[in-house]
Amino acid sequence: MRPSGTIAFHDLAPKLESFRDAVLDGLSQPRKRIPCRFLYDERGSDLFEAICETPEYYPTRTEMSILKKHARKIAKLIGPEATLIEYGSGAGQKVKLLLRTLDRPRAYAGIDVSREILLRATDDLSMAAPGLEVVAICADFLTPIALPPSLRRGGGRRVAFFPGSSIGNLTPEEATRFLAQCRAMVGPQGAMLIGVDLKKDPARLNAAYNDAAGITAAFTLNLLERMNRELGADFIIERFAHHATYERSVGRVAIHIRSLVDQTATVAGRRFRFAKGEGIHTEDSWKYAVSDFQMLARDAGYTPLACWTDSADLFSVHYLAA
Repeated sequence: MRPSGTIAFHDLAPKLESFRDAVLDGLSQPRKRIPCRFLYDERGSDLFEAICETPEYYPTRTEMSILKKHARKIAKLIGPEATLIEYGSGAGQKVKLLLRTLDRPRAYAGIDVSREILLRATDDLSMAAPGLEVVAICADFLTPIALPPSLRRGGGRRVAFFPGSSIGNLTPEEATRFLAQCRAMVGPQGAMLIGVDLKKDPARLNAAYNDAAGITAAFTLNLLERMNRELGADFIIERFAHHATYERSVGRVAIHIRSLVDQTATVAGRRFRFAKGEGIHTEDSWKYAVSDFQMLARDAGYTPLACWTDSADLFSVHYLAA
């Protein structure tokens, strides 16, 4: 997909390891693992959207309800003529709600490492908000990003927006570094608006990541199907299972692909052995108490100014002053 003429496109993407290299390296480790970004090919992205609609998966609709309820308070804290910088390629209902509520927003920047998804999302937003300056930055947002000059001008506040509890895919140490990096980018008058999933009843969390319709399982196992499609692998999908469980002692949902039998599989011409019960680690989702996340934010240099939760205390949205 080519950048639209109405979008300023900045390609800062680093050279990332290929899917093939990541898979071969990850399956060669004593504890097999594949980075979670490879879950999101075209089919994986469609399946994740379907997960967000399942009755068990509360984060998406709960965060949206919090943003709707407190949109005016959020807009007042952000102030006029703001520049909104979204991590991840959302450009969906959440960011559109914010932009509609803000007082004369000046610009929007979307940051994502996936060029195609980024351009599709920012193009959609530019059509929905024709008077807004829209910038697409293709970059790995875990590395420091230098904003283009157009986003550093103007009297309004720069606000980093990181919805969806994606912060939970980072370890607490990684999350602290990421937040500090964002603080440097928005500057001393800036802020961050971030969605954070809360610690809760393990049964609720286990249900959210093991929906009855099996969509989350299909999402996880699509990683094996992708290897079959793209790397000439010969995984027999029925011999593997999605496995997600909440580890209460550390506050993390750990997600693996479990081998149901002793078996071997060929990937890109290399043979790998899987013992019965052995897992391929694909993703973590860390959960926080409100006080724990605010402490983490303070460690990254922020002052927590506001936190909103739903009536059931499932999810939180934090406003952090830089």
